[in-house]
Amino acid sequence: MLTIAAAISFPSLAETLTPGNLVALLTLTLMEVVLGIDNVVFIAILADKLPQHQREKARVVGLSLALITRVLLLLAITWIMGLATTTLVTLPFAGDAGPSNPDGVNALTGKDLVLLIGGGFLLFKATKEIHNAIEHDAHGPGERPVSSFWSTIGMILAVDVVFSVDSVVTAVGMAQNLWVMVAAVLVSVAVMLAFSGGITRFISRHPTVKMLALAFLMLIGIMLVADGLGQHIPKGYIYFGMAFSLGVEMLNTLVRSRKKAAAAA
Repeated sequence: MLTIAAAISFPSLAETLTPGNLVALLTLTLMEVVLGIDNVVFIAILADKLPQHQREKARVVGLSLALITRVLLLLAITWIMGLATTTLVTLPFAGDAGPSNPDGVNALTGKDLVLLIGGGFLLFKATKEIHNAIEHDAHGPGERPVSSFWSTIGMILAVDVVFSVDSVVTAVGMAQNLWVMVAAVLVSVAVMLAFSGGITRFISRHPTVKMLALAFLMLIGIMLVADGLGQHIPKGYIYFGMAFSLGVEMLNTLVRSRKKAAAAA
């Protein structure tokens, strides 16, 4: 059963709206939005396989589940931090020997196991979607494979849990006030809801961008697996690489559109 942190206090509004907390709120909100990009991309790709009239509903339900999951996990801070520190499995061949780990034993916590399973699932799902896209194109135009609504929501919820654990641990490390963390999650999900519709439609209209998004999910999966094994990869490198690739693709799209316009003139 989830244990609510005994140390959680309920400060007054004046105690909450301090300059330090406001700075923490702004910083944490921006961080949550950045961390939520991969979640939005995953939802967009899954929703694209649904019938047209169900895509918007899947997007809203998926992000709403992400909000509920993150808030519930924030209210269970003691359990989350225990998940991040309590050793469940040891791998004597996977760690690097050092002063704090002389035997080179890699201790896997509950958080590590969640990251390993979630990262493996992302790798599998992204690889499968790339395979399906290539096979679909190879066989020519036709009906796209259609997923059921509730199976799609189930996959979204499973990945929401993985991303939420990482997000909540980050939030706890950046802010000490529960209300600041909850407010940051609420604002970040509201921002994602506002922009995810455009992102979903854009990915659906541009197959090359969808392929980039799937490659992005594969990189996120690799990063989660590496983190689960104790090999931290700075997220900035991955986000910068994908932003650069997306920028190049945007230039290619602009060039193609101008050539089409010139040919039609």
